[in-house]
Amino acid sequence: MTQPELTPAQRTEVELLARGRADKSRTLRDLSLPETPEAAHALLLRLGVWDEARTPYADRLRAALSAVELPVPDFDPEEPRLDLTHLPTFAIDDEGNQDPDDAVGVEALEGGLTRLWVHVADVAALVAPGSPLDLEARARGATLYLPDRTIGMLPDELVQKAGLGLSETSPALSICLDLDEDGNAEAVDVRLTRVKVQRLAYQEAQARLEAGEEPFVTLARLARASRLLREGEGALSIDLPEVRVKADDTGASVFPLPKPEMRTVVQECMTLAGWGTAIFADDNDLPLPFATQDYPTREVAGDTLPAMWARRKTLARTRFQPSPGPHHGMGLDLYAQATSPMRRYLDLVVHQQLRAFLAGRDPPEQQGHGRPHRRVATQRRRHAAGRAPQPPPPHPALYRCSARARVGRGGGGPPGGAGHAADSRPRLRRADEHARRSRHRAAGAICRYRPAANAGAGAQRLTLSASESTAGHFALNGKKMTF
Repeated sequence: MTQPELTPAQRTEVELLARGRADKSRTLRDLSLPETPEAAHALLLRLGVWDEARTPYADRLRAALSAVELPVPDFDPEEPRLDLTHLPTFAIDDEGNQDPDDAVGVEALEGGLTRLWVHVADVAALVAPGSPLDLEARARGATLYLPDRTIGMLPDELVQKAGLGLSETSPALSICLDLDEDGNAEAVDVRLTRVKVQRLAYQEAQARLEAGEEPFVTLARLARASRLLREGEGALSIDLPEVRVKADDTGASVFPLPKPEMRTVVQECMTLAGWGTAIFADDNDLPLPFATQDYPTREVAGDTLPAMWARRKTLARTRFQPSPGPHHGMGLDLYAQATSPMRRYLDLVVHQQLRAFLAGRDPPEQQGHGRPHRRVATQRRRHAAGRAPQPPPPHPALYRCSARARVGRGGGGPPGGAGHAADSRPRLRRADEHARRSRHRAAGAICRYRPAANAGAGAQRLTLSASESTAGHFALNGKKMTF
């Protein structure tokens, strides 16, 4: 079959349709072809006008395909930060990673506790709410990863300034959790820190784990215990292959990613950091875009690859709301995404809110070798199913509320009252505040939580309509955003 020859005008017309920038094409109609972007793309490939490395999909979605070209401020060298450069800290990523935004480390405490440190690049120190950088990141929503290129949500210059391990020392926003041997959290805290980070690939970290080196052995132990507890609370186990796709002038390649244990260890540490961030925000009445997820639509048995895919399809869509709620897929009573502020805008919002709150604190202590400036007001413990919780110390202004009761009813009761479950995680909540939030949820009203009095001038107002939450609508300072 003879292939048609396109004039320059016809080629432009077909390319516009292939890119989703036009709705019709007389050329395709004259050739008796469907007037669709897919048909236009196929014709351009068939004629050799485009090669297989050309990917029009992001263009069809009107995604920004140019790099961000905006000035990036410097870190304030006078900003008080807790010095943790004495603690071994590691950023563990895939080989070739160009934007290291998280790192992990541990610190031994008295009484058999271990402090897990999850350090995250302090992007919010350079991206103030409402600044040109913030508005550009908000418009993009996330870093775009394509087979042939990566388009950052933020400028490359910011990555070089804020990336962990790209300088001798790195400013960080750090989440710490004091964990016992069973993975129970005694306390959480959030600090502005300075860390000295060593970068490793997963395979390098795995070799050091198998050699019995610290802190990798301790990190793996904490991760296993945490995973066991979350599975006891209903977390789903989904093990699917992970690949990296690359495309260039020579064609496309698909590389399977190795899955050493250290990959799951780092993932579990990030999950703990999100859980700890949500606890910290909830205890301090700080509005965040909390991530929630309903129960799976059905149960799927088996460990085969088809069973894993089927189980993945049962997951409900993640919803974001300014008040905490359960994330059933992870087996957590509350959760917030907080470890990728370079790549996800809502993670950046979390960091901006945390920094606004921390601005109301006293300067961090420089002594104590990483001792938290302040323990959270509540003591949190997680318990595997069937294990009786230990009550927290009594307090006249606080009462213990069943997380499981809150999952099922959107509220709870005082100890011994209706809805108290013996195998649930004990939580502490101010009674009047809990009742107020429960009334809002029960009525399906729009949740409006302003920053706490000590949250700092930079904290933002977050709103979410309960009727819109499933659709992923989120309002930031009155502006509606969709995810």
